[in-house]
Amino acid sequence: MQRIVVAVVGIPLLLWLIDVGGIWFFLFFSLLALLAVFEFHRLARHKAKPPALWIVLAVTALFQVNFYKPWQFMEVWELLLAVVLALLVMELFLKEGSPLLNLGAIFPGLLYVNLSFGSLLRLRLEVGDGNGVSMVFLLFFCVWAADIFAYFGGSTLGGRFIHRKLFERLSPHKTWEGFLSGLAGSVAASMIYSGFVPELSLTKALLTGLLIGLASPAGDLIESMFKRDAGVKDSSHLIPGHGGVLDRFDTIMFVSPFIYFITTRL
Repeated sequence: MQRIVVAVVGIPLLLWLIDVGGIWFFLFFSLLALLAVFEFHRLARHKAKPPALWIVLAVTALFQVNFYKPWQFMEVWELLLAVVLALLVMELFLKEGSPLLNLGAIFPGLLYVNLSFGSLLRLRLEVGDGNGVSMVFLLFFCVWAADIFAYFGGSTLGGRFIHRKLFERLSPHKTWEGFLSGLAGSVAASMIYSGFVPELSLTKALLTGLLIGLASPAGDLIESMFKRDAGVKDSSHLIPGHGGVLDRFDTIMFVSPFIYFITTRL
């Protein structure tokens, strides 16, 4: 029931924010980025002594503001370099844990979360002529279709044709049948969506659907890898019935940079 209620309320809100864009889109997804970094910090603390939470949250806020309104005196890559160097220097003064483990535990999540949500933000706000908003809608529709088809395809066909799990070490319930069903669902969603959006070419829509279908399991598996290493089931309980932000948006995070690249280069 919790999952249903959250979906009924959350999906229309999310679609409205994508359509509206602007400051509301920025605030919502910046909040998600902050929560995701908070969750990753909690995971990292199971293995190391990462920098203080307020530091990684402040860095995340700086990144997201820079993606929303790029600073004239500092580009994203310059901010990234400044953050990396600052954290390296700060580690000199910390006396707990292993420097290699401390930095290694926080850098992947900090950079992954910010660059992923930053790509989604730039995709919606930077790409004009309605193409940006169309691609963000397409991204979410394909991810949802891939998840739904993979779930039902894996539940009904899993193990019947390909007697081998997709990635048993990290996710024992994922099957090749589920993966192929998810791929078919993502491609089908992209074809259907392109028929309602004249400004979106069928080629770009199909490429997007194919890429999301192929890459979507990786986002889920990467998060599963971090959770298994930390020894936890969910990244948090921030979203009732769904776990945490990392649990719910792991695939969106992983595919957003690829979709940004497709949209701005093709």
